[in-house]
Amino acid sequence: MKPITTSVFTFSNLIEGGFLYVDKTAAIHDLIRQTNAQYFLSRPRRFGKSLLVSTLKAIFQGRWELFEGLALAKTDYDWKAYPVIHLDLGSSAADTPEELEENLLREIRYNAEQNGIAVIETGAASAFLELIRLLVARDGKVAILVDEYDKPLLGHLGEPEVAGFQRVLKQFYSVIKTTEPLQRFALITGVSKFAKVSIFSDLNNLTDLTMDPRAATLLGYTQEELEAAFPDHIERLAGAIGKSRAETLDELRIWYNGYRFEAGAPTVYNPVSVMKCFDTQQFKNYWFETGTPTFLIDMLRRTPLDLGGLSAPETAFSTYDPAALAPLPLLVQTGYLTIQGATTTGRRTQYRLGFPNYEIEESFSMWLAEGFSRTPQPELNSALNRMLEALERGDVPGMLEPLKIFFAQVPNTIAIEQEKYYQTIFFCVFKLIGAMTEAEVSTNIGRIDAVVKTAAGVFVFEFKLNGTADEALAQIHAKRYFEPYLGDVHPVTLVGVEFSRETRNIGEHRIELLNAPAPAADGVHEPGAPFVDAVPDASRNAREIARRMQAKGIDPAIIAEVTGVRM
Repeated sequence: MKPITTSVFTFSNLIEGGFLYVDKTAAIHDLIRQTNAQYFLSRPRRFGKSLLVSTLKAIFQGRWELFEGLALAKTDYDWKAYPVIHLDLGSSAADTPEELEENLLREIRYNAEQNGIAVIETGAASAFLELIRLLVARDGKVAILVDEYDKPLLGHLGEPEVAGFQRVLKQFYSVIKTTEPLQRFALITGVSKFAKVSIFSDLNNLTDLTMDPRAATLLGYTQEELEAAFPDHIERLAGAIGKSRAETLDELRIWYNGYRFEAGAPTVYNPVSVMKCFDTQQFKNYWFETGTPTFLIDMLRRTPLDLGGLSAPETAFSTYDPAALAPLPLLVQTGYLTIQGATTTGRRTQYRLGFPNYEIEESFSMWLAEGFSRTPQPELNSALNRMLEALERGDVPGMLEPLKIFFAQVPNTIAIEQEKYYQTIFFCVFKLIGAMTEAEVSTNIGRIDAVVKTAAGVFVFEFKLNGTADEALAQIHAKRYFEPYLGDVHPVTLVGVEFSRETRNIGEHRIELLNAPAPAADGVHEPGAPFVDAVPDASRNAREIARRMQAKGIDPAIIAEVTGVRM
């Protein structure tokens, strides 16, 4: 069994260390066979961008011995050596544009030293241009590889000072455009693709591979690659968790597969998470190790999303301006959402988006719940456990009480009219309760706030922001949200919950049991036994709720809209 590593991401070190490498060189050959090619590729963190860049570096250095047995070695590639400029901007984050300028200049001087060249220019862009010209004069055309080009921007997204960082990068990257005739190959990688940074405003000859079928599986592992490259590691993991090979593969798919980078492409696994799972022999959330995405949480606080119905047009992913953030494309580019399908009407393509897998769904929901409610994680975890335990007992009031914790610390600066802000908390909390929770469930005539399935039954929740518990329950009936669950062998409970304007928290609630256990001779209901169909007459129930609403002085138009009953 060939060893794996979770700490080596440089191709030469990987091969020379005898570690397992999933061969991507056939796809790489398709990209490098064209001379003067210039590419851009955006992928989430921990997806192998640095490994790809270091693989290309070894290729253009002519290190053919590293590729013995790989697909590239079986092609007609000529292995000619070129001078390589490898700019790794992962450590180029800066607090000011001036500091960024210094960091870029330091990176150029390091590359000059590695290539045996002395540059005189003291500006980053001018030194970059000088290095290219000197290398070409001495050795011929150059290969330019830029890794994490956007790292200097990520800490300043949505801030006024981002314009200063853009200007520095615009001038620096414009060198790649002006020296195109001097290049054998160029690749620029990053997490996001930003407009107005010269990458897309000036480099109009750059081929964007981000959603290109040719690169859809260039990074990450397909199901076929996983099973072919890791058979021994899969068997070892199966033994460690006490499951069959097929069951283990199912778990791997649920946890780490699901990323799709082109609508018609196969899904791929997150390579780092898979490696860590094989290494530790544990299914865990390894995405947490990347740290909390503070800039994303801050952005979503300002512009909350409707997390129950995620879609975006193709044009939303073309370019991106860091001074005017649109959250949905950025969430896709950073790996929290992915393409699940696409619909084309005429010439317009609309992407359907969703969480790629359980690891990301849990990570994102936890971060949003913590970030939106300002609830510390230990307190958050305790509340979630209490909610789940209460639901498993069928104790709805006991579940709603800890739910209040998530709203108690929402700042007063958040207007209660910002319904999506509060919906985000509902969404994330119910996602985090457990795998049997569905939030924002779509039906043919509406969307249910949450459906939770436990041993105690099925619970259908509707929350009314600036409304009453009666209205919430009436909406469940009017739109018949309960119907898909009536065939379940468990009881179905409807729960209407008020979100109070005065307390800015959970208020009154209404509970209604739709079907009750059939009485047994000994008074004990056996699990799985049929239930008596005790579904109340929906129209009669709606009329009763309408009368209650009328007694509270609620506008007749609202009563008609919610209950379908005209008073």
